[in-house]
Amino acid sequence: MPLIKARSQAGDAAPLAPAANAPAQSDALLAAPTAGERRAAVHALEGSVDGQAALCRRLAVETSASVREAILAALIRHRSPAIAAALLPLLRTEEAPLRNAAIEALAEMPDEVAPHVEALLVDPDSDVRIFAGNMLGVLPHPRAAEWLLTALADAHVNVCAAAIDGLAEIGDPATADALAAVPARFPGNSFIAFAVRVALGRIRGC
Repeated sequence: MPLIKARSQAGDAAPLAPAANAPAQSDALLAAPTAGERRAAVHALEGSVDGQAALCRRLAVETSASVREAILAALIRHRSPAIAAALLPLLRTEEAPLRNAAIEALAEMPDEVAPHVEALLVDPDSDVRIFAGNMLGVLPHPRAAEWLLTALADAHVNVCAAAIDGLAEIGDPATADALAAVPARFPGNSFIAFAVRVALGRIRGC
């Protein structure tokens, strides 16, 4: 999904939005009736910390794909620890497009996400641990493979599967032995055995 620039739609021109000077006013601008007005509000608000907080609040409820793209692009441009912290709870949403968009955006904020990774990997919710593994597979951080090895040791088979996929994406040869040991932990699980074979094939280039 492109996040750098949201495209205008025919018949839905984006008028200039007035500047907002309070959280309630920012929220009101972002709740304007047309997508064009809301995109204009995104651009008007993105330059301030309070505006960025408003964009984070709006992201969870925004229904227009083009406005959501504009919000995500703005948050990536102004990435900060506060923005990363606001996006991380979206790993818990049951709305897959929103969750996947958040993962894509968080992957552009490796330094801001890093302080939260260890907590994500021990979250009581296995789904959060799974989605953390998905995020780590595309996170350009020098510790990503190390964190995925932690996920690989998770007792939940689907967390382990997410870690296998992530390690396959990273392709670090140093992880091959840990990957090769996984099928023995899940005897009879043909999917895990297959996923490990694919990952090792990618890592070893065969």
